[in-house]
Amino acid sequence: MPAVPSYEELVALPAYSVQVVPLAFEDNNGQLNVRHYLGIGSEGLDESLASVGIPSNWPTKFGLAHLSAEHHVTYVHELRTGDRMSVRVRLLGRSERAVHALVFVLDDTREQLSTVIEEIILCVRLDPRGTEPWPDEIAANLDARIAEHAALTWSPPTSGCLALR
Repeated sequence: MPAVPSYEELVALPAYSVQVVPLAFEDNNGQLNVRHYLGIGSEGLDESLASVGIPSNWPTKFGLAHLSAEHHVTYVHELRTGDRMSVRVRLLGRSERAVHALVFVLDDTREQLSTVIEEIILCVRLDPRGTEPWPDEIAANLDARIAEHAALTWSPPTSGCLALR
């Protein structure tokens, strides 16, 4: 994995899914169980997409959803029960039906990056089920966010194994 951005660079992005690691998420080692990192990152990504026009009720209101197609997860530092954490999102690009994103789970207690989740998400019509182009307004909002994130001074630490098609 390429060099990761600093905590200071990441906290300049909006915070999502801000919470404390609950005892119920602990594994036998006293740290956040591996299965919860993806869930927390996904919650943060969902929250971030509301600001580009994809609300949590998108499926019921419009019959559309965004679904993850691929993930690459890199664990940098552990999170422990009681740690404060947050999620930051950087959008890298989009195609007609997909978005390439980086989701950063931060350890706000120790002020360090915990996890990087790289993913490809798709726009999907729920009935009949299948991928669909992003609606025009959402596509324009995604493009604006992607341009805003492209202007950041740090390079995105992509895995090299995920790409838009």
